[in-house]
Amino acid sequence: MKKTHLLPLVLLIGTVLLVAGTIDLTNLYNYANQGKPAYINKDNTPVANPITDARATLGRVLFYDKKLSANNSIACASCHIQAFAFSDTAVQSIGLDGGLTGRHSMRLVNARYGTSPSFFWDERSPTLEHQVTQPIQDHVEMGFGGFGGQPDMDSLIRKMNTVSYYPQLFQFAFGSPQITEAKMQQALAQFVRSIQSFDSKFDIGRAQVQGQGMPFPNFTANENAGKQIFMHVNGPGTPGCQTCHRMPEFDIDPLSLNNGVIGKAGDQAGLDLANTRAPSLRNLFNPSGSLNSPMMHTGSFTTIQQVIEHYNLIPQNPANTNLDPRLNGPGGNLQLTALQKTQLADFLRTLTGVDVFTNPKWSDPFDANGNITILGLNSSIYQSTPEKFTVFPNPASEYISLKLPEGRYNIHMYGINGQLLYSGTAEASDRIDLPGFASGFITIQAVNQSSGWMYQAKFIKK
Repeated sequence: MKKTHLLPLVLLIGTVLLVAGTIDLTNLYNYANQGKPAYINKDNTPVANPITDARATLGRVLFYDKKLSANNSIACASCHIQAFAFSDTAVQSIGLDGGLTGRHSMRLVNARYGTSPSFFWDERSPTLEHQVTQPIQDHVEMGFGGFGGQPDMDSLIRKMNTVSYYPQLFQFAFGSPQITEAKMQQALAQFVRSIQSFDSKFDIGRAQVQGQGMPFPNFTANENAGKQIFMHVNGPGTPGCQTCHRMPEFDIDPLSLNNGVIGKAGDQAGLDLANTRAPSLRNLFNPSGSLNSPMMHTGSFTTIQQVIEHYNLIPQNPANTNLDPRLNGPGGNLQLTALQKTQLADFLRTLTGVDVFTNPKWSDPFDANGNITILGLNSSIYQSTPEKFTVFPNPASEYISLKLPEGRYNIHMYGINGQLLYSGTAEASDRIDLPGFASGFITIQAVNQSSGWMYQAKFIKK
């Protein structure tokens, strides 16, 4: 069982360095105003969900918390790993009970900086806000979709209400302890959009010239030649790679169709024509020069040379009825020489940054044992001390009596696995009968109907 330690603000005095597993709400990381180069113009952030430090911080906790899976084993970060540009080295990521994802894990870096409003390889989510909770509901990935006897999202929200830090973090981020899927979507999307990378060799060079078509002074001859190939392939007027992967964001053209890779992950003989989206080409490589993960939705290419060879001569397949016309036939193939292939690969390596791989603002906030310490929480929002909320007798057999500050309360009781056992209302000193309750630990929450403050206690049903 993971533990949460709620430390009083006075302990911050003299604190210089926070250890792993700590979030300080009085000294948040900068997510909202990170800045970007002047030449970066594309941005899919909706007006209704601008990034704030508080909500992106909540999103970071949600992104890394394995409690958001049905068996507490998988987090969003299990498949989107910071050290690999928020992708996965496995062709198919491992899900809830050892099952495998249907497609390779897409890199998340710079997901904000593109015009395509849709997400997933097959663009089935109309917005990032919709996308971020779909893996949580997937029956293979995190298991809160209500499929085949699995719990549903309402079960997850009830479970989160029993986790001491969540009502407080939602209060901190949204001004109310109420947890909803819509709030989770906003916070997770803000965290994902905050993950950005603009410290690459490309960016250093681009800042020194008036236009991206000019030679970059910090590039080698091969890298500059590769940039021209990326832009024009065989010369001005000839479609280049950037007609689909648009510089300088290197995001995918929203009108793109598939790229000729039509197999299925783990089943190259299968047929999957629906994959028309791609992540930004930035950070294909890590700072050491290795690919962060296998390429394409199938994870079938393990070297950049294989990727270039694929585009150099797109396989013609009558079964592919969704091939992008820019890739169709001899005019759509790169037809590069051996030297040009090397030059193009050299250019693609210049798109790698450094900071995104290690910056603590995007790192796991839980320690090695799965614990998290939240500094600076307003403890009046959520009380769990005996002086504030007492349940007796404890253990109880037929009933419990409540002792709370004056007021009327919404009462919820949850079993050890987060299942809702009871909902109702009560006064501060009411008695609640326990007919039919199974033996075991029970968490009881009381939300003051006037102030919104939440109190929590536990008792044992004999």
